[in-house]
Amino acid sequence: MEIKPLVIGDLVAKVPVIQGGMGVGISLSGLAGAVAAEGGIGIISTAQIGYREPDFDSNPIACNLRAIKTEIEKAREIAKGGIIGVNIMVATQKYEEYVKAAVAAGVDIIISGAGLPMNLPGLVENAKTKIAPIVSSVKSVQVIMKYWLKKYNKLPDAVVIEGPLAGGHLGFSKEQLDDIENLDYDEEVKHIIQTVNENGEKYQKSIPVIMAGGIYTREDMEPYLAMGASGVQMATRFVTTYECDADEAYKQSYIDADKEDIVIVKSPVGMPGRAILNSFMKKAKEGRIPHGRCHTCISTCKPAETPYCITDALVNAAKGNVEDALLFCGANAYRATKLEHVKDIMDEFRG
Repeated sequence: MEIKPLVIGDLVAKVPVIQGGMGVGISLSGLAGAVAAEGGIGIISTAQIGYREPDFDSNPIACNLRAIKTEIEKAREIAKGGIIGVNIMVATQKYEEYVKAAVAAGVDIIISGAGLPMNLPGLVENAKTKIAPIVSSVKSVQVIMKYWLKKYNKLPDAVVIEGPLAGGHLGFSKEQLDDIENLDYDEEVKHIIQTVNENGEKYQKSIPVIMAGGIYTREDMEPYLAMGASGVQMATRFVTTYECDADEAYKQSYIDADKEDIVIVKSPVGMPGRAILNSFMKKAKEGRIPHGRCHTCISTCKPAETPYCITDALVNAAKGNVEDALLFCGANAYRATKLEHVKDIMDEFRG
């Protein structure tokens, strides 16, 4: 199969691969820069991006906003002119400030999910920054495009479809995730692509669709290109790279995981997610894990009621304290058997 570049407006990625955003601290400038340098699109996750700042516990928002600029600048140095983006969750507290900080730092593209980014065009305004919502259903993409057209006279620059095999928080119910085979999700993918294409033709705009969730190899990508997708987004495959920003113990947890170790968990912020079952998750099932002050992360979190602090659990993961951590992963994490270089992965996906 011929592999074409991924074109998003005036951005051209020679390899049609977006590296998915992974917080907290898993995809920062090191990984994003390396992917961009190899012709893909490198994505920095803004989720608690400032966790290493000395005043993070007392002033997390300010730390995160500072770190957005710093990490984008560091990624640019590594990227050798490649494309750098950020992933900003709609459910993030102070979402608007995060978007504005990324735009001010000159980021190439913002990918936004964990909710519908209804106001994203107004926050980006006339900046060059491209915007791409993450959707999991035809209904969600229809709602976004209709609203953006009516309020902003704007369509997405790209659309990312995140399927049920993705890692981290998921846009599906627990019941759907327990019976993925009967979802017949490929049909939904085809309908989303058709909906996006119809709107693009109507308003004379090319809107590439990128498929995410469960893509681990080039062979996983090709059926979606055949369906009409213009590229793929992968996250899990990049965790076990030398260039990934996570601690080596986090990477090793993927290599050590068996298929049955990867489970659907209930996140303390109210969404189902996919993670590696470890001693921390077993403890969390049994009862509440005490935590300190709120780190102002997700708007749906209720600190007084949460079974554990998701920021603490994800920071522990990034730092390598894997037995006291929430180890988010995609469905194919068990396929990792060794560390590899970003270049070798990107070579696999080149045309």
